[in-house]
Amino acid sequence: MKKQTFIAALPAILLTAALFVSCSEEKQQRQDAAQYQTMVVGRKDMTLEHQYSARMTGRQIVEVRPQVSGCITRILTGEGEAVRKGQTLFIIDQVPYRAALEMASAARKSAEARLATAKMNYENEMKLQEGQVVSDMSVETMRNALLEAEAALAQAKAQEVNARNNLSYTEVKSPVNGVASMIPWHVGSLVNSNISEPLVTVADDSEMYVYFSISENQVLNLITQYGSIAEFISKAPPVSLRMNNGQEYDQQGRISAVSGTVDTQTGAVTLRATFPNAGGLLHNGGSATIVVPTHRADCIVIPQEATYELQNRMFVYRVVDGKTKATAITLFPQNNGREYIVEDGISVGDTIIAEGAGLLKDGIEVTLAPKSGNKDRQ
Repeated sequence: MKKQTFIAALPAILLTAALFVSCSEEKQQRQDAAQYQTMVVGRKDMTLEHQYSARMTGRQIVEVRPQVSGCITRILTGEGEAVRKGQTLFIIDQVPYRAALEMASAARKSAEARLATAKMNYENEMKLQEGQVVSDMSVETMRNALLEAEAALAQAKAQEVNARNNLSYTEVKSPVNGVASMIPWHVGSLVNSNISEPLVTVADDSEMYVYFSISENQVLNLITQYGSIAEFISKAPPVSLRMNNGQEYDQQGRISAVSGTVDTQTGAVTLRATFPNAGGLLHNGGSATIVVPTHRADCIVIPQEATYELQNRMFVYRVVDGKTKATAITLFPQNNGREYIVEDGISVGDTIIAEGAGLLKDGIEVTLAPKSGNKDRQ
């Protein structure tokens, strides 16, 4: 009798147990669901910063070399000193070049005298021809002598100019305003135009050129975004510079040039940014880090933790009718390492899982728990 009663009660017991398990699982699911942070998709302005290693050069870097040979007799600048355009930096022994100029001047005066004589003889011969005293051949001979004297004078004048220039080249002057480098030469050193090291290098560092490289894909993205390289250069936002000691340079620069070729070995394209350097804080040959911002207005921004990748595509989980739904999205090519800009796939007002997307799957029930600090514009 007891056995029959137990058997009759068994379905009720099993039903109660099933309900208990079901309630426990439902309760556990609700507890698990509550752990997922969610966010409502909105819009905001976004600035992405990208850092690149860079090298600096002055606006003009000029190697000063002698144009004539001789011994250095004077050095008129110091190492690291500021120099002006046209300032004499070195003097090379002038004695032989002064002598050469004097000889050239004397040769020019002699040629002038010979020309005067040839001209006088030709005019006299012309008068004699009028009186039929001399032959035509004699007149032609005098004319040729006059032409030869004119050519000799032109040659003498050219030699005098050359000698005068050579003498002027003994005063080696700075071609630009700038700062002098170290000087590897000394008074008494014999120099010429073929020396291996320049007398000095003058760097015009009133502005600094900062060179850095980006990938070919990034250049193509810029062309797509701005329409052309010229538009990018004219509309690109100012860039900043972090010096080698970690401090931020106090003035911003602008991108002023983009190389028209791609390095075949690295696949990179070189860009140049120009920075003012009135204080002389930046030095030619120095290294730094350039920070290039990319501004995007009124865009959808989500945390990277809200995404997962599958077969080279990016996904998020939208919350639809209280359950997760995998949704493919298209991202802006650049990011800041923490957030993504979404160009397609989700809309303003959508609710998505904000963290741990890679651990979820479709159809999980989600209790909405908005992510704190979400201030996106809806």
